[in-house]
Amino acid sequence: MRTLKLVSELRSVVGAWRRAGESIAFVPTMGNLHAGHLKLVNEARKKADRVVVSIFVNPTQFGPGEDYETYPRTEREDQEKLAADTDVLFLPDVSEMYAPDARTVVQVTGVSDDYCGASRPGHFNGVATVVCKLFNMVQPDIAFFGQKDFQQLTVIRAMVRDLNVPVEIIGVDTVREASGLAMSSRNGYLSGQERLLAPKLYQILCHARDAVLSRNQAYPEIEEQALKLLREAGFQPDYFAICRSSDLAKARPEDSELVLLVAAKLGKTRLIDNIHFALPATSDALKRDNPDNPGPVKS
Repeated sequence: MRTLKLVSELRSVVGAWRRAGESIAFVPTMGNLHAGHLKLVNEARKKADRVVVSIFVNPTQFGPGEDYETYPRTEREDQEKLAADTDVLFLPDVSEMYAPDARTVVQVTGVSDDYCGASRPGHFNGVATVVCKLFNMVQPDIAFFGQKDFQQLTVIRAMVRDLNVPVEIIGVDTVREASGLAMSSRNGYLSGQERLLAPKLYQILCHARDAVLSRNQAYPEIEEQALKLLREAGFQPDYFAICRSSDLAKARPEDSELVLLVAAKLGKTRLIDNIHFALPATSDALKRDNPDNPGPVKS
């Protein structure tokens, strides 16, 4: 594995791969790698001849008072974890990523407005801008993102579509601890007692999913019940929403592809998670879709 810090070096290496006809997969990260990140790298290795991983703690996606300065940076350990399956680790400084007078921002409206976008103003502008820049630098065929950050994944897919970026975006299932807690670099902020409580976030998500799957279509009531359970468990909920997975609009009874989104603080740590699933077709819907099978004949 080669570690590169300059865009010029990266382009030289990638250019040689391109001339050799090799395909390129890309995994952008902010480091402090865990099993979830390594699953992305493993999937990338299966899909392409070459794998590039970036580690860059992006200052433009952190708001005032957030944890940019204290965000865990573990470059040496990360390099050891990546060595087996990564061809190039791109490890740029802030000065390499952003010119002092940079004035261009990528904004994806609509899907970035609510949920984490409302709680963290400017966050998704920073995400979309840095990912767009990284795509221009790496020029991958495929890029891999974790589905734990479902709103982020939706924003990136919209950006790629709207700007005609020639990159296939692949979302990879969330990796969870044995307790059900979604793996995250920020889990390291949790105290011992908070770690015992944190899995309740996923348990409450599952409870709400089961309510939806039972054909309870009183979605606002399910959301309110989930918020109540979160508060009772010791969380400070930011939001709990039942959404259409394609565009994160509020789910309607006729929608079948759904995602449940949640964000909540436990102590000082902000946790996010989601579950996405499809509602099974009802018997009436199946009959409409298959008119040659009208069901049992009534006497």
